[in-house]
Amino acid sequence: MIWSMAETRTPNPVLLYDGDCAFCSSSVRFAERCFDASRWEAVPFQFADLEALAAFTGGQVSERRAAHEVLWITPDRRVSGGAQAAARLLLRTRRPLWSALGALVTLPPFRQAAAVAYRLVAANRQRMPGGTPACALPPAGRH
Repeated sequence: MIWSMAETRTPNPVLLYDGDCAFCSSSVRFAERCFDASRWEAVPFQFADLEALAAFTGGQVSERRAAHEVLWITPDRRVSGGAQAAARLLLRTRRPLWSALGALVTLPPFRQAAAVAYRLVAANRQRMPGGTPACALPPAGRH
């Protein structure tokens, strides 16, 4: 089944992630357990209507981008990727320490440090706990 933001008319932000990556999927399951999943929705990009999301967001969503970084899409069409998507999720929680961490990650120089850390983890996600060789990012020419 293809998920569509327009069809579901969700009032909540959507976390678009790589559902083929075991590390990504287990990270999302952890977030769903710990961060009030009633306030956001997680959708594997493989099951999302990416064409409709691209139109909805003015071209900010693509298969290539979704394969390389987690995306946070708000109902008012704002898109954050990578570490900033994670920060938006943390800001949405009702847990003060996690929310404070999310706020911190949006500020320089923490924003830049978080982006570097995110890219490092993403580039090595097949080596992370729960990761498998199938988790490796696609080569630059794919997608």
